[in-house]
Amino acid sequence: MEPGLSTLGIFHTIIGIGAIMAAFISYAKFGKIHLAHTSGKIYLYLTVVTSLSSLGLLKHGFNPGHIFALFIVVLVVMAYYLHVKKQGNNKFRHFENFFLSFSFFLSWVPTINETFTRVPIGKPLAKGPTDPVIALTLLVFLVLFIIGYVFQFRKQRRLNKVVLNP
Repeated sequence: MEPGLSTLGIFHTIIGIGAIMAAFISYAKFGKIHLAHTSGKIYLYLTVVTSLSSLGLLKHGFNPGHIFALFIVVLVVMAYYLHVKKQGNNKFRHFENFFLSFSFFLSWVPTINETFTRVPIGKPLAKGPTDPVIALTLLVFLVLFIIGYVFQFRKQRRLNKVVLNP
């Protein structure tokens, strides 16, 4: 971590790592961030806390990372609403899965930017947010997101058909 990282910055980072770990656990177990299970719930709660805590990190003033944070909160809240109010294997699961997966992808944009411009200390991987290494890494994450969501969509479609045509 960069010397001089604020207490809020340390808290934000630790909670964010917890959210990422919960998402990975949920993906490994269920192929998606599954809000009906503990790992999915932890992802939801920690993502909201991480996103909202980022609003207090104003090193460069209000910036695009803060917009991402607010959008991520909207995505996970919409996913939670669909999970609670639109139960069952149906078309709403596609939206729920997309909102959660897209929130996870978007979380990586500021994470990669901040990490690559800070680590290793003294000689970071990137000089700034427009550095090609950041763009290439984000492209890889975008491709992984697309592949992962196609997998989720197809799996959910199969589940929906089983429920509709037993």
